[in-house]
Amino acid sequence: MSKIVVGLSGGVDSSVAAAILHNQGHDVTGLTLWLMKGKGQCCSEGMTDAAQLCDELGIDYKVIDSREVFEKSIINYVVDGYAQGITPLPCSQCNSTVKFGPMLQYALHEMGADYIATGHYARITHNAETGRYELRRAVDRNKDQSYFLYDLSQAQLAATKFPLGEKTKPETRAIATQLGLHTADKPESQDLCLVEQHGSMKTFLEKYLAPKPGDIVNTVGQVVGQHEGIHNYTIGQRKGLGIAAPNPLYVVSLDVGRNQVVVGERDSVTTPECRVQRVNWVSIAPPDSPIRAEVQIRYRSQGVSATIVPLPMMENGSAGPVKIIFDEPQFGVTPGQAAVWYEGSGRVLGGGIIEPVSLTQGSLQ
Repeated sequence: MSKIVVGLSGGVDSSVAAAILHNQGHDVTGLTLWLMKGKGQCCSEGMTDAAQLCDELGIDYKVIDSREVFEKSIINYVVDGYAQGITPLPCSQCNSTVKFGPMLQYALHEMGADYIATGHYARITHNAETGRYELRRAVDRNKDQSYFLYDLSQAQLAATKFPLGEKTKPETRAIATQLGLHTADKPESQDLCLVEQHGSMKTFLEKYLAPKPGDIVNTVGQVVGQHEGIHNYTIGQRKGLGIAAPNPLYVVSLDVGRNQVVVGERDSVTTPECRVQRVNWVSIAPPDSPIRAEVQIRYRSQGVSATIVPLPMMENGSAGPVKIIFDEPQFGVTPGQAAVWYEGSGRVLGGGIIEPVSLTQGSLQ
Protein backbone atom coordinates (compact mmCIF):
# COMPACT_ATOMS: atom_id res chain seq x y z
CA MET A 1 0.00 0.00 0.00
CA SER A 2 1.03 3.60 -0.57
CA LYS A 3 1.69 6.58 1.66
CA ILE A 4 -0.82 9.23 0.58
CA VAL A 5 -1.24 12.80 1.79
CA VAL A 6 -4.84 13.96 1.34
CA GLY A 7 -5.59 17.65 1.00
CA LEU A 8 -8.45 18.41 3.38
CA SER A 9 -10.70 21.47 3.13
CA GLY A 10 -13.05 20.38 5.90
CA GLY A 11 -15.84 19.56 3.45
CA VAL A 12 -17.56 16.28 2.73
CA ASP A 13 -15.73 15.62 -0.55
CA SER A 14 -12.18 15.68 0.80
CA SER A 15 -13.38 13.87 3.93
CA VAL A 16 -14.72 10.96 1.89
CA ALA A 17 -11.60 10.92 -0.30
CA ALA A 18 -9.47 10.45 2.81
CA ALA A 19 -11.83 7.84 4.24
CA ILE A 20 -11.87 5.80 1.01
CA LEU A 21 -8.07 5.66 0.83
CA HIS A 22 -7.76 4.90 4.55
CA ASN A 23 -10.25 2.04 4.28
CA GLN A 24 -8.31 0.66 1.32
CA GLY A 25 -5.37 0.21 3.66
CA HIS A 26 -3.18 3.10 2.55
CA ASP A 27 -1.07 5.07 5.02
CA VAL A 28 -3.06 8.32 4.95
CA THR A 29 -2.20 11.70 6.45
CA GLY A 30 -4.53 14.68 6.26
CA LEU A 31 -3.07 18.03 5.23
CA THR A 32 -4.71 21.46 5.16
CA LEU A 33 -3.21 24.56 3.61
CA TRP A 34 -3.88 27.63 5.75
CA LEU A 35 -4.66 30.16 3.04
CA MET A 36 -6.71 32.93 4.67
CA LYS A 37 -8.04 34.13 7.98
CA GLY A 38 -11.73 34.18 8.73
CA LYS A 39 -14.70 32.01 7.85
CA GLY A 40 -14.67 29.67 4.91
CA GLN A 41 -13.69 26.25 3.68
CA CYS A 42 -10.03 27.17 3.50
CA CYS A 43 -9.79 28.83 6.89
CA SER A 44 -10.36 28.27 10.59
CA GLU A 45 -13.74 26.54 10.25
CA GLY A 46 -12.38 24.20 7.61
CA MET A 47 -9.31 23.36 9.64
CA THR A 48 -11.45 22.52 12.66
CA ASP A 49 -13.60 20.14 10.61
CA ALA A 50 -10.55 18.61 8.94
CA ALA A 51 -8.89 17.98 12.31
CA GLN A 52 -12.06 16.35 13.64
CA LEU A 53 -12.28 14.16 10.54
CA CYS A 54 -8.71 12.92 11.02
CA ASP A 55 -9.50 12.16 14.66
CA GLU A 56 -12.54 10.15 13.54
CA LEU A 57 -10.45 8.17 11.07
CA GLY A 58 -7.49 7.79 13.40
CA ILE A 59 -4.99 9.34 10.99
CA ASP A 60 -2.35 12.03 11.39
CA TYR A 61 -3.15 15.63 10.52
CA LYS A 62 -0.93 18.55 9.54
CA VAL A 63 -1.50 22.22 8.72
CA ILE A 64 0.86 24.23 6.50
CA ASP A 65 0.86 28.01 6.72
CA SER A 66 0.50 28.90 3.03
CA ARG A 67 -0.84 32.41 3.48
CA GLU A 68 2.20 34.08 1.95
CA VAL A 69 2.21 32.01 -1.23
CA PHE A 70 -1.57 32.39 -1.51
CA GLU A 71 -1.25 36.16 -1.17
CA LYS A 72 1.38 36.35 -3.91
CA SER A 73 0.01 33.72 -6.27
CA ILE A 74 -3.75 34.19 -5.93
CA ILE A 75 -4.86 37.38 -4.19
CA ASN A 76 -2.42 39.59 -6.12
CA TYR A 77 -3.27 37.73 -9.32
CA VAL A 78 -7.00 38.34 -8.85
CA VAL A 79 -6.71 41.98 -7.82
CA ASP A 80 -4.26 42.85 -10.60
CA GLY A 81 -6.49 41.11 -13.15
CA TYR A 82 -9.64 42.99 -12.21
CA ALA A 83 -7.68 46.27 -12.18
CA GLN A 84 -6.60 45.52 -15.76
CA GLY A 85 -10.14 44.90 -16.94
CA ILE A 86 -10.11 41.11 -17.06
CA THR A 87 -11.98 38.52 -14.98
CA PRO A 88 -9.35 36.14 -13.54
CA LEU A 89 -10.00 32.50 -12.76
CA PRO A 90 -8.31 31.99 -9.37
CA CYS A 91 -9.26 28.32 -8.93
CA SER A 92 -7.16 26.94 -11.80
CA GLN A 93 -4.31 29.26 -10.79
CA CYS A 94 -4.54 28.03 -7.20
CA ASN A 95 -4.56 24.39 -8.28
CA SER A 96 -1.41 24.73 -10.36
CA THR A 97 0.61 27.12 -8.18
CA VAL A 98 -0.55 26.30 -4.63
CA LYS A 99 -2.39 23.01 -4.17
CA PHE A 100 -0.53 20.91 -6.74
CA GLY A 101 2.68 22.95 -6.54
CA PRO A 102 4.04 23.61 -3.04
CA MET A 103 1.65 21.13 -1.42
CA LEU A 104 2.76 18.32 -3.70
CA GLN A 105 6.44 19.10 -3.21
CA TYR A 106 6.01 19.26 0.57
CA ALA A 107 4.12 15.96 0.63
CA LEU A 108 6.65 14.14 -1.53
CA HIS A 109 9.89 15.57 -0.17
CA GLU A 110 9.13 16.55 3.43
CA MET A 111 6.57 13.89 4.33
CA GLY A 112 7.88 11.06 2.18
CA ALA A 113 4.56 10.48 0.46
CA ASP A 114 4.07 8.46 -2.69
CA TYR A 115 1.01 10.43 -3.78
CA ILE A 116 -1.27 13.28 -2.86
CA ALA A 117 -5.05 13.04 -3.18
CA THR A 118 -7.89 15.55 -3.14
CA GLY A 119 -11.67 15.54 -3.22
CA HIS A 120 -11.85 16.90 -6.77
CA TYR A 121 -14.35 15.30 -9.14
CA ALA A 122 -12.08 14.32 -12.01
CA ARG A 123 -10.24 11.23 -13.24
CA ILE A 124 -6.65 10.42 -14.14
CA THR A 125 -5.75 7.52 -16.42
CA HIS A 126 -2.47 6.37 -17.94
CA ASN A 127 -2.09 5.75 -21.66
CA ALA A 128 0.44 2.94 -22.07
CA GLU A 129 0.74 3.61 -25.80
CA THR A 130 1.75 7.28 -25.46
CA GLY A 131 3.23 7.05 -21.97
CA ARG A 132 1.20 10.09 -20.91
CA TYR A 133 -1.12 10.56 -17.96
CA GLU A 134 -4.52 11.76 -19.11
CA LEU A 135 -6.99 14.00 -17.31
CA ARG A 136 -10.66 13.14 -17.83
CA ARG A 137 -14.05 14.39 -16.76
CA ALA A 138 -15.62 12.89 -13.65
CA VAL A 139 -18.45 10.40 -13.95
CA ASP A 140 -20.72 12.98 -12.29
CA ARG A 141 -20.94 15.60 -15.05
CA ASN A 142 -22.76 18.01 -12.72
CA LYS A 143 -19.82 18.01 -10.32
CA ASP A 144 -16.99 17.60 -12.82
CA GLN A 145 -14.05 19.88 -11.92
CA SER A 146 -11.64 18.97 -14.71
CA TYR A 147 -12.13 22.50 -16.09
CA PHE A 148 -10.14 23.86 -13.12
CA LEU A 149 -7.40 21.23 -13.44
CA TYR A 150 -6.34 21.69 -17.08
CA ASP A 151 -3.03 23.31 -16.05
CA LEU A 152 -1.62 20.29 -14.20
CA SER A 153 1.65 18.89 -15.49
CA GLN A 154 2.47 15.28 -16.29
CA ALA A 155 4.54 15.05 -13.10
CA GLN A 156 1.65 16.38 -11.03
CA LEU A 157 -0.86 14.01 -12.62
CA ALA A 158 1.49 11.05 -12.04
CA ALA A 159 1.61 11.81 -8.30
CA THR A 160 -2.09 12.59 -7.78
CA LYS A 161 -5.18 10.53 -7.03
CA PHE A 162 -8.83 11.61 -7.29
CA PRO A 163 -10.81 8.98 -5.32
CA LEU A 164 -14.17 10.62 -6.17
CA GLY A 165 -13.73 10.66 -9.95
CA GLU A 166 -15.88 7.57 -10.42
CA LYS A 167 -18.56 8.64 -7.93
CA THR A 168 -21.55 10.95 -7.96
CA LYS A 169 -22.17 13.56 -5.29
CA PRO A 170 -25.11 11.58 -3.80
CA GLU A 171 -22.86 8.52 -3.58
CA THR A 172 -20.22 10.60 -1.79
CA ARG A 173 -22.76 11.82 0.76
CA ALA A 174 -24.04 8.29 1.23
CA ILE A 175 -20.52 7.02 1.96
CA ALA A 176 -20.00 9.80 4.50
CA THR A 177 -23.28 8.90 6.20
CA GLN A 178 -22.48 5.18 6.17
CA LEU A 179 -19.08 5.83 7.76
CA GLY A 180 -20.57 8.22 10.32
CA LEU A 181 -18.41 11.17 9.25
CA HIS A 182 -19.46 14.43 10.88
CA THR A 183 -19.15 16.22 7.51
CA ALA A 184 -21.82 14.03 5.88
CA ASP A 185 -24.50 16.73 5.99
CA LYS A 186 -22.22 19.75 5.74
CA PRO A 187 -23.66 22.26 3.24
CA GLU A 188 -22.04 22.68 -0.13
CA SER A 189 -19.43 25.41 -0.20
CA GLN A 190 -19.34 28.13 -2.82
CA ASP A 191 -17.01 27.45 -5.74
CA LEU A 192 -14.75 30.38 -4.89
CA CYS A 193 -13.18 30.65 -1.43
CA LEU A 194 -12.57 34.40 -1.83
CA VAL A 195 -16.29 34.94 -2.34
CA GLU A 196 -17.19 32.58 0.48
CA GLN A 197 -15.04 34.48 2.95
CA HIS A 198 -16.03 38.01 1.91
CA GLY A 199 -19.64 37.49 0.81
CA SER A 200 -19.10 38.66 -2.77
CA MET A 201 -16.30 39.38 -5.18
CA LYS A 202 -17.26 43.06 -5.03
CA THR A 203 -16.73 43.13 -1.27
CA PHE A 204 -13.40 41.35 -1.63
CA LEU A 205 -12.17 43.81 -4.27
CA GLU A 206 -13.24 46.82 -2.18
CA LYS A 207 -10.47 45.89 0.27
CA TYR A 208 -7.83 46.36 -2.42
CA LEU A 209 -9.17 48.66 -5.15
CA ALA A 210 -10.41 52.19 -4.49
CA PRO A 211 -13.44 53.51 -6.43
CA LYS A 212 -12.45 55.05 -9.76
CA PRO A 213 -15.53 56.68 -11.31
CA GLY A 214 -15.84 56.84 -15.08
CA ASP A 215 -18.22 56.74 -18.01
CA ILE A 216 -20.34 53.91 -19.33
CA VAL A 217 -20.49 54.37 -23.10
CA ASN A 218 -22.24 52.59 -25.95
CA THR A 219 -20.42 51.05 -28.89
CA VAL A 220 -20.32 54.38 -30.77
CA GLY A 221 -18.84 56.23 -27.80
CA GLN A 222 -21.93 58.01 -26.45
CA VAL A 223 -22.05 58.34 -22.67
CA VAL A 224 -25.06 56.45 -21.31
CA GLY A 225 -24.20 56.13 -17.63
CA GLN A 226 -21.56 56.22 -14.89
CA HIS A 227 -19.60 53.58 -13.01
CA GLU A 228 -17.51 53.46 -9.82
CA GLY A 229 -14.71 51.30 -11.22
CA ILE A 230 -14.29 48.92 -14.16
CA HIS A 231 -13.29 46.17 -11.72
CA ASN A 232 -16.98 45.84 -10.82
CA TYR A 233 -17.88 44.62 -14.32
CA THR A 234 -17.27 41.61 -16.52
CA ILE A 235 -17.86 40.82 -20.19
CA GLY A 236 -21.47 39.80 -20.88
CA GLN A 237 -22.80 41.32 -17.65
CA ARG A 238 -26.38 42.56 -17.90
CA LYS A 239 -27.55 43.18 -14.34
CA GLY A 240 -26.40 46.12 -12.26
CA LEU A 241 -25.66 48.51 -15.12
CA GLY A 242 -28.23 51.09 -13.96
CA ILE A 243 -29.07 52.12 -17.52
CA ALA A 244 -32.55 52.58 -18.97
CA ALA A 245 -32.65 51.44 -22.59
CA PRO A 246 -35.32 50.12 -25.00
CA ASN A 247 -33.38 46.86 -25.41
CA PRO A 248 -31.26 44.94 -22.87
CA LEU A 249 -27.64 46.09 -22.72
CA TYR A 250 -24.58 44.01 -21.87
CA VAL A 251 -20.96 44.79 -21.09
CA VAL A 252 -19.06 44.49 -24.38
CA SER A 253 -15.57 45.51 -23.24
CA LEU A 254 -13.63 47.28 -20.50
CA ASP A 255 -11.35 50.09 -21.65
CA VAL A 256 -8.71 50.51 -18.95
CA GLY A 257 -6.95 53.41 -20.67
CA ARG A 258 -10.11 55.52 -20.90
CA ASN A 259 -11.59 54.04 -17.70
CA GLN A 260 -14.76 53.24 -19.64
CA VAL A 261 -17.27 50.41 -19.53
CA VAL A 262 -18.53 49.78 -23.07
CA VAL A 263 -22.05 48.39 -23.42
CA GLY A 264 -24.12 47.19 -26.35
CA GLU A 265 -26.90 44.85 -27.37
CA ARG A 266 -26.46 41.09 -27.24
CA ASP A 267 -25.07 40.76 -30.76
CA SER A 268 -22.17 43.00 -29.72
CA VAL A 269 -21.06 40.46 -27.12
CA THR A 270 -20.81 37.46 -29.44
CA THR A 271 -17.57 36.47 -31.14
CA PRO A 272 -16.67 33.80 -33.71
CA GLU A 273 -13.18 33.21 -32.31
CA CYS A 274 -10.71 34.04 -29.58
CA ARG A 275 -7.08 33.63 -28.77
CA VAL A 276 -5.83 31.70 -25.75
CA GLN A 277 -2.47 32.13 -24.02
CA ARG A 278 -0.56 30.23 -21.30
CA VAL A 279 -1.60 27.00 -22.97
CA ASN A 280 -1.05 23.62 -21.34
CA TRP A 281 -1.57 20.48 -23.41
CA VAL A 282 -2.62 18.02 -20.75
CA SER A 283 -3.37 14.61 -22.17
CA ILE A 284 -1.69 14.89 -25.58
CA ALA A 285 1.53 16.35 -26.93
CA PRO A 286 1.18 19.79 -28.53
CA PRO A 287 -0.17 19.23 -32.06
CA ASP A 288 1.38 20.92 -35.09
CA SER A 289 -1.87 21.23 -37.01
CA PRO A 290 -5.47 22.23 -36.18
CA ILE A 291 -7.65 19.80 -34.23
CA ARG A 292 -11.38 19.55 -33.59
CA ALA A 293 -12.62 19.59 -30.00
CA GLU A 294 -15.43 20.52 -27.62
CA VAL A 295 -14.50 23.80 -25.91
CA GLN A 296 -15.75 24.96 -22.52
CA ILE A 297 -15.30 28.71 -21.96
CA ARG A 298 -16.61 28.88 -18.40
CA TYR A 299 -17.11 26.38 -15.58
CA ARG A 300 -20.87 25.95 -15.84
CA SER A 301 -21.14 26.17 -19.63
CA GLN A 302 -21.66 23.29 -22.02
CA GLY A 303 -18.90 22.39 -24.43
CA VAL A 304 -19.25 23.79 -27.95
CA SER A 305 -17.71 22.50 -31.17
CA ALA A 306 -14.67 24.39 -32.39
CA THR A 307 -11.37 24.16 -34.22
CA ILE A 308 -8.19 24.65 -32.19
CA VAL A 309 -5.41 26.21 -34.27
CA PRO A 310 -1.92 25.99 -32.69
CA LEU A 311 0.19 29.12 -33.14
CA PRO A 312 4.04 29.23 -33.12
CA MET A 313 5.81 27.96 -30.01
CA MET A 314 7.24 30.35 -27.46
CA GLU A 315 10.92 31.31 -27.59
CA ASN A 316 11.58 29.21 -24.47
CA GLY A 317 10.27 26.14 -26.27
CA SER A 318 6.97 25.92 -24.38
CA ALA A 319 3.64 25.56 -26.13
CA GLY A 320 2.50 28.66 -27.95
CA PRO A 321 -0.95 30.25 -27.85
CA VAL A 322 -3.86 28.88 -29.83
CA LYS A 323 -6.68 30.39 -31.85
CA ILE A 324 -10.12 28.93 -31.20
CA ILE A 325 -12.60 29.17 -34.06
CA PHE A 326 -16.10 28.37 -32.85
CA ASP A 327 -18.55 26.60 -35.16
CA GLU A 328 -21.11 29.16 -33.99
CA PRO A 329 -20.32 32.60 -32.46
CA GLN A 330 -20.26 32.48 -28.66
CA PHE A 331 -21.72 34.95 -26.16
CA GLY A 332 -19.62 36.48 -23.40
CA VAL A 333 -16.18 35.07 -24.16
CA THR A 334 -14.44 36.58 -21.13
CA PRO A 335 -10.74 37.55 -20.96
CA GLY A 336 -9.03 36.02 -17.94
CA GLN A 337 -11.28 32.97 -17.84
CA ALA A 338 -10.09 29.56 -18.98
CA ALA A 339 -10.93 27.93 -22.28
CA VAL A 340 -10.57 24.16 -21.93
CA TRP A 341 -10.92 21.76 -24.85
CA TYR A 342 -12.08 18.18 -24.61
CA GLU A 343 -12.25 15.12 -26.76
CA GLY A 344 -15.78 13.77 -27.04
CA SER A 345 -15.05 10.98 -24.53
CA GLY A 346 -14.30 13.54 -21.84
CA ARG A 347 -10.52 13.52 -22.14
CA VAL A 348 -9.03 16.96 -21.44
CA LEU A 349 -6.79 17.79 -24.37
CA GLY A 350 -5.61 21.20 -23.22
CA GLY A 351 -6.52 24.62 -21.96
CA GLY A 352 -5.36 28.15 -21.37
CA ILE A 353 -6.39 31.70 -20.50
CA ILE A 354 -8.54 33.76 -22.87
CA GLU A 355 -6.73 36.91 -23.99
CA PRO A 356 -8.32 40.37 -23.93
CA VAL A 357 -9.70 41.41 -27.31
CA SER A 358 -7.36 44.39 -27.41
CA LEU A 359 -4.42 41.99 -27.54
CA THR A 360 -5.88 39.83 -30.26
CA GLN A 361 -7.32 42.28 -32.76
CA GLY A 362 -5.46 41.89 -35.98
CA SER A 363 -3.68 38.73 -34.80
CA LEU A 364 -6.43 36.19 -35.43
CA GLN A 365 -6.10 36.16 -39.17
